[in-house]
Amino acid sequence: MTLMTMLGAVQLGAAAACVVVVLIPMVMAGWHLRRNRILLYCGVLFITLAVCLHLIPYFPSVSDFVTSVSSVVVFDHRSTCINLVNDIAWEVKPNVSLHHFNPTHNVSSSLNLYEKRWDWSKSPKHDACDFQKLSKSDASDLLNGSWVVVAGDSQARFFTLSLLNLILGPQAKRMGSVRADLFKRHSDYSILVHEIGMKLDFVWAPYVVNLTNSMMGFKTRKSYPDVMVMGAGLWPMLHVNNASNYDFALRMLKSSVVSLLPLTASASIKSPHLFWLGMPMLINGMLNTQEKREKMNDRIWHAYDRALGDSRLLRQTGGPLVLLDIQSMTWNCGPRCTSDGMHYDLVIYEAAVQVMLNALLIESHQSL
Repeated sequence: MTLMTMLGAVQLGAAAACVVVVLIPMVMAGWHLRRNRILLYCGVLFITLAVCLHLIPYFPSVSDFVTSVSSVVVFDHRSTCINLVNDIAWEVKPNVSLHHFNPTHNVSSSLNLYEKRWDWSKSPKHDACDFQKLSKSDASDLLNGSWVVVAGDSQARFFTLSLLNLILGPQAKRMGSVRADLFKRHSDYSILVHEIGMKLDFVWAPYVVNLTNSMMGFKTRKSYPDVMVMGAGLWPMLHVNNASNYDFALRMLKSSVVSLLPLTASASIKSPHLFWLGMPMLINGMLNTQEKREKMNDRIWHAYDRALGDSRLLRQTGGPLVLLDIQSMTWNCGPRCTSDGMHYDLVIYEAAVQVMLNALLIESHQSL
C-alpha cells in the first residue's frame, strides 16, 4: 500500500468517525436536550473526548507523546523506589529465649542478648514500592541461572554468607562446609548451586585497586557477571589511612566500571547489575585495638565517606552502582548489634541481601 493510499484511508476513517460518532449523536442530543444546555454541553464534551481517544492511534506524534509520558512516570517510580529501598527501621529488644544461639555469627555470643527485627519504613511512598522480604523460593527464582560475584573484605564475606543462607537454607547440610570454606583467611571462594544453576564467586578484595583489577579482568575476558556486589574501605582506612588516596582509587574504579558498561549494552550481553556494599558505622570505643581506635576515628571515617560521595561512583550521585547502605543499617541497629564496633550481627547482612533483591526486582521490571 502506498503512502498516499494510507493517508487517504486515514482521512476517510477520520471523516467517517466524525459523522458517526460526533455529528449524528450531537444532532440527536441537541434535539432531545435543547431545553437543558448544561446536559447538552456535558454530552458534547464526553463525545469529543471519546473521539480523541479513538483517533490517537492514527496520529503517531500524539501516540508517541502519550507513550513517552507513561515511560517517564514508570521511570520516576523506579527511581523513587531505588532511593527508598535502603530505608529500614529496626526493633532491638532483650532476647527472652537465649537458647536460640546462632553459631553462624563470627562474633561474641553477647549479640544474642538482643532480639533484632527489621522492616522497611512505613509511608505512602514506601507502601507504593511494595518492598518485600523474599523467601528462599522467591530468591531462587530471581537468581535462577545467574552468575553472582561478591568482592570485598569481611563485610562482603558476611553478605555472601547471608545470601547463601537464604538460597540454600540456614539448616542445609551444605552450610557447614560453606562457612568453613568461605571464612578461610584472605582467600577466594566459589560455589555452584546446581538446583537453580546459580554460580557465586566471592573474591577477596580488601582494597579498591583489587576491585578495579577484577573489573578489568572481566573486560579482558569479555565475560561479565549478572550481578556484582563490591565494597572496600575498612582496610584502606586502617592500613593506608589516607582519604585522598581512597578518593583517587574510587575514581579509577568508576572509570573502569564505566568503560565496561558500554561493552555489555549489546543485544547479546546484558549489562550487569552493580551494587556498592557501604562501610558500617564504627563505634570507636568498642574497637579492639589501639591502632584501630587511633586510625579509624570519626574524623577519618567521615573523610572516607566524603571521598565515596565525591567520586560519584554511586547511583545517587550520578554513578553506576546502587548503594547497599550498611552505614544506615548499622547506625539504626546500634551498638547492641556488634561486639567489636566493626563487625555486626548477621541480621544486618540479611537485610542488605533483601535490599539487593528488591533493587533487582525494580531494575529488571519484575514483581513477585
